[in-house]
Amino acid sequence: MAPKLGVNIDHIATLRQLRRGFEPELAFAALICESAGADGIVIHLREDRRHIQERDLYLLRRVVRTKLNLEMSIADEIVSIACDASPDQATLVPEKRQELTTEGGLDTVLHFVKVKKVIQRLQGQRIPVSLFIDPDKKQIDASKKAGADFIELHTGRYAEAKDEKAQAKALKELVEAVKYARKAGFHVFAGHGLNYYNVAPVVKIEGIEELNIGYSIVCRAALVGLERAVREMKVLINDSRKRR
Repeated sequence: MAPKLGVNIDHIATLRQLRRGFEPELAFAALICESAGADGIVIHLREDRRHIQERDLYLLRRVVRTKLNLEMSIADEIVSIACDASPDQATLVPEKRQELTTEGGLDTVLHFVKVKKVIQRLQGQRIPVSLFIDPDKKQIDASKKAGADFIELHTGRYAEAKDEKAQAKALKELVEAVKYARKAGFHVFAGHGLNYYNVAPVVKIEGIEELNIGYSIVCRAALVGLERAVREMKVLINDSRKRR
């Protein structure tokens, strides 16, 4: 079975925030994505609010009918908002104010005590928790010990590889991490930097249940429309798994 597709619509909000206006409306974008075959909607409520705003979160909570996955830091303010909004899933990610995008996985080993407390707080509100981590056995072990429900493997090293050798090495790391995580009892997701040109090898990794992709889809949507962009990615994922 092919991995599910979660579509991150943060950068539709980025377009809106350029003018601090009201368009495009994220609720409409989410509905288009769902009608085009998306299995979930992903948003990241950052501490600096550079794209997603609280209003978006609460409105999407009302209209999304697949799965609303809230990416979030472990900051107390954001955790409180998540507990109130009650998304279908919370994904804990690292966050730096000056970064253009998430630069790596959450260091669960380093921040173990805080991460565990946040997981317990969210789960206390019946919100399942995923940790966005690097494909590293120590991070997987720490995620298990902290009580995470799922993990999402950061595919950045694979997506940003400069040559075939580096890409092959990063892909092997992902394969080994998925196997290790599955043996630990995790449902495994993956994402970051995946696009229409590099997603196929990741789709073929046995055990990955969901891919979360945003920037590439929004970029293509600017040229061909959001519905077509989502459908093309969904078809690519399904066909790539069949050709494994």
